[in-house]
Amino acid sequence: MSYLKDSNNLYPLPKEHIQFMKTYEAPLEKRRNLLRLDFNENTLGPSPKVYEAIQNIQSNEISIYPEYDLLKNDVCAKYLNNKTFNPNEIGIFNGADAAINAAFNAFGLKDEKFLTTEPTFGYYFPCAAMQGMDAITCGYLGKSFEFPFEDFENKIKKYSPRLVFICNPNNPTGTMLSAEKIFYLASKYKKSLFVIDELYEKFYGDSLLNYINFEECRNIIIIQSLSKTAGLAGLRIGFAFGNKKLIDYLNKVTGPYDVNGFAVTAAIAAIDDKAYIDNYVLKVKEAREWIKNKFESINVRSHFSGGNYFLIWPNTEPTLLEQRMRKKGILVRNMQNKRSIEKSIRISIGIKEQMQSFWEIYKDLDIKNNPIL
Repeated sequence: MSYLKDSNNLYPLPKEHIQFMKTYEAPLEKRRNLLRLDFNENTLGPSPKVYEAIQNIQSNEISIYPEYDLLKNDVCAKYLNNKTFNPNEIGIFNGADAAINAAFNAFGLKDEKFLTTEPTFGYYFPCAAMQGMDAITCGYLGKSFEFPFEDFENKIKKYSPRLVFICNPNNPTGTMLSAEKIFYLASKYKKSLFVIDELYEKFYGDSLLNYINFEECRNIIIIQSLSKTAGLAGLRIGFAFGNKKLIDYLNKVTGPYDVNGFAVTAAIAAIDDKAYIDNYVLKVKEAREWIKNKFESINVRSHFSGGNYFLIWPNTEPTLLEQRMRKKGILVRNMQNKRSIEKSIRISIGIKEQMQSFWEIYKDLDIKNNPIL
């Protein structure tokens, strides 16, 4: 056994690939009381019915382990307007991140291949590294960041990756891949497990959940959450949908009570008030068109697509602009470590009034001396 000596104490070393992997760190501290346009969260908060449900939790409910059947039944019957699910086709997780990690824990093998696009959601890579997997990536195409479908399929043929992750719409580029093309890949390459991260799907509207039959399509897992739309990011609640055998495997690598009772209560209330979620999504889409028109009127490169966020390549150095925006009470996200978009900033989209506030401050900080307005 390998040991590391530290201050005269001996302890076992972790697995070798854990020792050298890079820690995933998200700068999430000291963000309260600011306009949060940096992490693509719901910018208004959850439905009033969620607050009411949490306030009505009794003390004896806090002292008991959480129960999940009621939430599962709600998801089965109410999550989609035109479709129901088998309860065994649904996994409940401590946020979408936990569902992603469970997929790697259950199916990832050392020295096997993991395929995704780049840039994309950064948490996929440490999850793959924890399993000792080799990451293979495909870059997006051109200034509009088109999905590299031909390259992607060629890499599936060449490497037979055990896990294939598609963030759809992609974070941070907003790139979308049609349900038809995803079904094509999954049906043709059945030795790969396709994990479709649909956290931003509501802002686009082409979820695989609307079409899929999990009894027929057994190598797809779809991940969604209530963070981006329902405003439950702080409570951590996510879902994995898939063939009941796949969900059973995910549950085997998940703790029995990983999702707390407050999150369960809030999720039930949020799903029961879908009108609130639908209205918020509609407002964000309207704000997206408004702010897109503003950027099209100036000489600053921008990229808008399927998510509740967009990219800009500002005149000001991105780190400096990020700092100055924060001093004005607005958080944005520097993309300095992301492939192909290193000099850009990602901006989350809230409702129109919030984007108007952003626009006025942004103009003053980055384009007030720009003659093209």
